[in-house]
Amino acid sequence: MTLDVSTHYGEIEVSNEVIATIAGVAAMDCYGLVGMASRSQLKDGIAELLGRENLSKGVEVREEQGEMEIDMHIIVGYGTKISEVAHNVQSKVKYTLDQMVGLKVSRVNVFVQGVRLVSEE
Repeated sequence: MTLDVSTHYGEIEVSNEVIATIAGVAAMDCYGLVGMASRSQLKDGIAELLGRENLSKGVEVREEQGEMEIDMHIIVGYGTKISEVAHNVQSKVKYTLDQMVGLKVSRVNVFVQGVRLVSEE
């Protein structure tokens, strides 16, 4: 499924992979977020931290009953308030997708897959 936008210049198609990448990059701007986790099952109880080039693998974009929903699998930093980090991710992703693509997202579901120590470099 893709997002189709029609203008007087022609048609624009935005794939779900692009939407997922935009959502992943927007989420990475949030304080307390260490990175994205793989959507696949946890291996040995350890969430796989994805690199910047694979941010979209931690994001699932789908349409439910005519509304766009996004699932984000994240890893937060130790010592941060998880509910605040999740709320910031939800707000930032919804705002960014609205501004960049004109996409109204009905829900951003956040799944915290792990907690990591943040290196102070």
